[in-house]
Amino acid sequence: MSVKQLSVFIENRPGTLVEVTETMAAAGIDIRALSLAETPDYGILRLIVSDAEKAFEVIKATGRTVSINRVPGIRVGDRPGGLSAALKVLTCAGFDVEYMYAFISEHAGCADVVLRVGDTAKAEALLAENGFELLQG
Repeated sequence: MSVKQLSVFIENRPGTLVEVTETMAAAGIDIRALSLAETPDYGILRLIVSDAEKAFEVIKATGRTVSINRVPGIRVGDRPGGLSAALKVLTCAGFDVEYMYAFISEHAGCADVVLRVGDTAKAEALLAENGFELLQG
């Protein structure tokens, strides 16, 4: 099963990131993982949070553009080659990874990775068939 990821479009100016994180904190939403990609004028903040629907609503209420997407998430061994093994499975099947980010897992000895690929369902099935634990949420 995939995880729910928020994508928030934010202006590239001082204070914008803190405005989003304070909004989440005030609503009691825990940020579990994030990635920020920027250009000179704007950024895309990608978030995995404790309550995606509530986060969507509170961010939208601030007037920001926000969306929820389902993306594959996997747990890999926190050791040399753990991530490479998963990427090799995807690459050999013809998948192109558009972006990814990783974060420390709550499970000792593991890291959690979020990937963006063209076909979430097929990628998840392939990864599961090859022994990778899928994240849920």
